[in-house]
Amino acid sequence: MTGLAQPGLASFEPAYADELAVLLRWAFEEIQREEGQSVYFRLSTRPIEQPRRTVDRDLAAAIVAGAYWLREPASNAELAIAYCGAVAPEALAAHQAVAEDIPGAGLLAITSPDRLHRDWRAACVGGESSVAERLLTRLRPGAALVTVGDFHPATLSWLGAVAGNTIVPLGVDRFGQSGDIPDLYRAYGIDTDAILDAAARACLTALQQTV
Repeated sequence: MTGLAQPGLASFEPAYADELAVLLRWAFEEIQREEGQSVYFRLSTRPIEQPRRTVDRDLAAAIVAGAYWLREPASNAELAIAYCGAVAPEALAAHQAVAEDIPGAGLLAITSPDRLHRDWRAACVGGESSVAERLLTRLRPGAALVTVGDFHPATLSWLGAVAGNTIVPLGVDRFGQSGDIPDLYRAYGIDTDAILDAAARACLTALQQTV
Protein backbone atom coordinates (compact mmCIF):
# COMPACT_ATOMS: atom_id res chain seq x y z
CA MET A 1 0.00 0.00 0.00
CA THR A 2 1.39 3.36 -1.09
CA GLY A 3 0.33 5.14 2.09
CA LEU A 4 2.02 2.78 4.54
CA ALA A 5 5.21 3.71 6.41
CA GLN A 6 5.36 7.27 5.06
CA PRO A 7 6.64 9.73 7.69
CA GLY A 8 4.04 12.24 8.82
CA LEU A 9 1.23 10.43 7.01
CA ALA A 10 -1.71 8.57 8.56
CA SER A 11 -3.15 5.93 6.20
CA PHE A 12 -6.70 4.54 6.22
CA GLU A 13 -8.70 2.07 4.14
CA PRO A 14 -12.34 2.16 5.27
CA ALA A 15 -14.88 -0.27 3.85
CA TYR A 16 -18.08 1.60 4.75
CA ALA A 17 -19.40 5.13 4.30
CA ASP A 18 -20.00 5.65 8.03
CA GLU A 19 -16.36 4.73 8.72
CA LEU A 20 -15.26 7.25 6.09
CA ALA A 21 -17.45 9.96 7.63
CA VAL A 22 -15.80 9.43 11.02
CA LEU A 23 -12.33 9.40 9.50
CA LEU A 24 -12.89 12.54 7.41
CA ARG A 25 -13.99 14.48 10.50
CA TRP A 26 -10.86 13.27 12.30
CA ALA A 27 -8.65 14.06 9.29
CA PHE A 28 -9.84 17.65 8.94
CA GLU A 29 -9.01 18.25 12.59
CA GLU A 30 -5.70 16.37 12.36
CA ILE A 31 -4.30 18.32 9.40
CA GLN A 32 -5.01 21.60 11.18
CA ARG A 33 -3.15 20.68 14.35
CA GLU A 34 0.23 22.40 14.74
CA GLU A 35 1.96 19.01 14.84
CA GLY A 36 -0.67 17.17 12.81
CA GLN A 37 -0.12 14.68 10.01
CA SER A 38 -1.26 14.46 6.43
CA VAL A 39 -3.96 11.81 5.93
CA TYR A 40 -4.15 9.27 3.09
CA PHE A 41 -7.30 7.36 2.14
CA ARG A 42 -7.31 4.25 -0.05
CA LEU A 43 -10.87 4.00 -1.34
CA SER A 44 -12.75 1.70 -3.70
CA THR A 45 -15.50 2.37 -6.23
CA ARG A 46 -16.91 -1.11 -5.61
CA PRO A 47 -20.57 -0.97 -4.46
CA ILE A 48 -20.86 -2.54 -1.00
CA GLU A 49 -24.01 -3.05 1.06
CA GLN A 50 -23.83 -0.65 3.98
CA PRO A 51 -24.48 -1.65 7.61
CA ARG A 52 -27.45 -0.15 9.41
CA ARG A 53 -26.03 1.02 12.70
CA THR A 54 -25.42 4.00 14.93
CA VAL A 55 -21.78 5.00 15.24
CA ASP A 56 -21.38 5.95 18.88
CA ARG A 57 -18.34 7.53 20.49
CA ASP A 58 -16.65 4.21 21.31
CA LEU A 59 -17.05 2.87 17.78
CA ALA A 60 -15.83 6.16 16.28
CA ALA A 61 -12.71 6.03 18.47
CA ALA A 62 -12.05 2.43 17.41
CA ILE A 63 -12.44 3.31 13.72
CA VAL A 64 -9.82 6.06 14.10
CA ALA A 65 -7.54 3.78 16.14
CA GLY A 66 -7.49 1.28 13.29
CA ALA A 67 -9.75 -1.70 14.06
CA TYR A 68 -12.89 -2.93 15.79
CA TRP A 69 -14.90 -6.13 16.08
CA LEU A 70 -17.64 -6.07 13.44
CA ARG A 71 -18.75 -9.43 14.88
CA GLU A 72 -17.68 -9.85 18.48
CA PRO A 73 -15.87 -13.11 19.27
CA ALA A 74 -16.83 -15.29 22.17
CA SER A 75 -14.38 -15.40 25.06
CA ASN A 76 -11.48 -17.70 24.13
CA ALA A 77 -12.76 -18.03 20.56
CA GLU A 78 -10.96 -20.51 18.31
CA LEU A 79 -10.96 -18.37 15.16
CA ALA A 80 -11.18 -14.84 13.84
CA ILE A 81 -11.20 -13.39 10.34
CA ALA A 82 -9.63 -9.95 9.93
CA TYR A 83 -10.37 -7.98 6.77
CA CYS A 84 -9.59 -4.54 5.40
CA GLY A 85 -11.32 -2.49 2.72
CA ALA A 86 -13.36 -3.66 -0.24
CA VAL A 87 -13.14 -7.39 0.58
CA ALA A 88 -15.70 -6.84 3.36
CA PRO A 89 -18.52 -8.75 1.56
CA GLU A 90 -16.29 -11.82 1.09
CA ALA A 91 -15.15 -11.69 4.71
CA LEU A 92 -18.73 -11.35 5.95
CA ALA A 93 -19.90 -14.29 3.83
CA ALA A 94 -16.99 -16.44 5.01
CA HIS A 95 -17.65 -15.52 8.65
CA GLN A 96 -21.31 -16.40 8.32
CA ALA A 97 -20.39 -19.81 6.89
CA VAL A 98 -17.68 -20.45 9.50
CA ALA A 99 -19.92 -19.46 12.40
CA GLU A 100 -22.12 -22.50 11.71
CA ASP A 101 -19.22 -24.83 12.58
CA ILE A 102 -17.23 -22.59 14.94
CA PRO A 103 -19.71 -20.65 17.08
CA GLY A 104 -18.19 -17.53 18.58
CA ALA A 105 -15.73 -16.86 15.74
CA GLY A 106 -14.91 -13.17 15.45
CA LEU A 107 -14.84 -10.79 12.48
CA LEU A 108 -12.32 -7.97 12.84
CA ALA A 109 -12.74 -4.86 10.69
CA ILE A 110 -9.45 -3.09 10.08
CA THR A 111 -9.62 0.53 8.97
CA SER A 112 -5.89 1.29 9.21
CA PRO A 113 -3.13 -1.36 9.11
CA ASP A 114 -0.76 1.61 9.32
CA ARG A 115 -2.03 3.03 12.62
CA LEU A 116 -2.45 -0.45 14.13
CA HIS A 117 1.14 -1.39 13.32
CA ARG A 118 2.64 1.90 14.51
CA ASP A 119 0.69 1.64 17.76
CA TRP A 120 1.87 -1.96 18.27
CA ARG A 121 5.53 -1.03 17.69
CA ALA A 122 5.27 1.90 20.10
CA ALA A 123 3.62 -0.31 22.72
CA CYS A 124 6.39 -2.91 22.39
CA VAL A 125 8.98 -0.22 23.15
CA GLY A 126 6.97 1.36 25.94
CA GLY A 127 5.89 -1.90 27.56
CA GLU A 128 2.19 -1.11 27.22
CA SER A 129 -0.64 -3.02 25.55
CA SER A 130 -1.51 -2.02 22.01
CA VAL A 131 -4.91 -1.69 20.33
CA ALA A 132 -4.22 -4.86 18.32
CA GLU A 133 -3.20 -6.78 21.43
CA ARG A 134 -6.29 -5.76 23.37
CA LEU A 135 -8.48 -6.89 20.47
CA LEU A 136 -6.73 -10.21 19.80
CA THR A 137 -6.44 -11.28 23.43
CA ARG A 138 -10.19 -11.86 23.24
CA LEU A 139 -9.28 -15.04 21.37
CA ARG A 140 -7.86 -18.25 22.81
CA PRO A 141 -4.04 -18.17 23.01
CA GLY A 142 -2.75 -19.56 19.72
CA ALA A 143 -6.19 -19.32 18.09
CA ALA A 144 -6.49 -19.34 14.31
CA LEU A 145 -6.46 -15.97 12.53
CA VAL A 146 -7.08 -15.34 8.83
CA THR A 147 -6.25 -11.91 7.41
CA VAL A 148 -7.45 -10.72 4.01
CA GLY A 149 -7.29 -7.59 1.86
CA ASP A 150 -6.70 -6.64 -1.76
CA PHE A 151 -3.08 -5.78 -0.98
CA HIS A 152 0.06 -7.78 -0.27
CA PRO A 153 -0.49 -10.46 2.41
CA ALA A 154 2.42 -9.05 4.44
CA THR A 155 0.35 -5.93 5.11
CA LEU A 156 -1.52 -7.77 7.88
CA SER A 157 0.63 -10.86 8.46
CA TRP A 158 2.39 -9.17 11.41
CA LEU A 159 -0.86 -9.55 13.40
CA GLY A 160 0.13 -13.16 14.05
CA ALA A 161 2.99 -11.95 16.24
CA VAL A 162 0.86 -9.67 18.42
CA ALA A 163 -0.76 -12.37 20.57
CA GLY A 164 0.79 -15.54 19.18
CA ASN A 165 -2.02 -16.46 16.83
CA THR A 166 -1.77 -19.15 14.16
CA ILE A 167 -2.15 -16.99 11.07
CA VAL A 168 -2.88 -17.52 7.41
CA PRO A 169 -2.55 -14.18 5.57
CA LEU A 170 -4.31 -13.74 2.23
CA GLY A 171 -3.67 -11.01 -0.30
CA VAL A 172 -2.35 -10.08 -3.73
CA ASP A 173 1.26 -10.99 -4.45
CA ARG A 174 1.27 -10.69 -8.24
CA PHE A 175 -0.39 -8.57 -10.91
CA GLY A 176 -1.35 -8.58 -14.57
CA GLN A 177 -4.73 -10.32 -14.47
CA SER A 178 -7.83 -8.67 -15.91
CA GLY A 179 -11.53 -9.32 -15.42
CA ASP A 180 -14.39 -8.43 -13.11
CA ILE A 181 -13.98 -8.35 -9.34
CA PRO A 182 -15.32 -11.85 -8.54
CA ASP A 183 -13.01 -13.40 -11.14
CA LEU A 184 -10.01 -11.39 -9.96
CA TYR A 185 -10.66 -12.17 -6.29
CA ARG A 186 -10.90 -15.86 -7.19
CA ALA A 187 -7.67 -15.70 -9.23
CA TYR A 188 -5.79 -13.96 -6.41
CA GLY A 189 -7.19 -16.20 -3.67
CA ILE A 190 -9.08 -13.56 -1.69
CA ASP A 191 -12.68 -14.61 -2.38
CA THR A 192 -15.03 -16.27 0.08
CA ASP A 193 -13.94 -19.80 -0.78
CA ALA A 194 -10.29 -18.88 -0.31
CA ILE A 195 -11.04 -17.35 3.09
CA LEU A 196 -12.90 -20.51 4.14
CA ASP A 197 -10.01 -22.70 2.97
CA ALA A 198 -7.56 -20.50 4.89
CA ALA A 199 -9.73 -20.72 8.02
CA ALA A 200 -9.73 -24.53 7.80
CA ARG A 201 -5.93 -24.59 7.41
CA ALA A 202 -5.39 -22.16 10.25
CA CYS A 203 -7.68 -24.09 12.60
CA LEU A 204 -6.01 -27.40 11.74
CA THR A 205 -2.55 -25.93 12.36
CA ALA A 206 -3.70 -24.39 15.64
CA LEU A 207 -5.14 -27.73 16.74
CA GLN A 208 -1.92 -29.58 15.88
CA GLN A 209 0.09 -27.10 17.90
CA THR A 210 -1.99 -27.73 21.01
CA VAL A 211 -1.63 -31.52 20.83
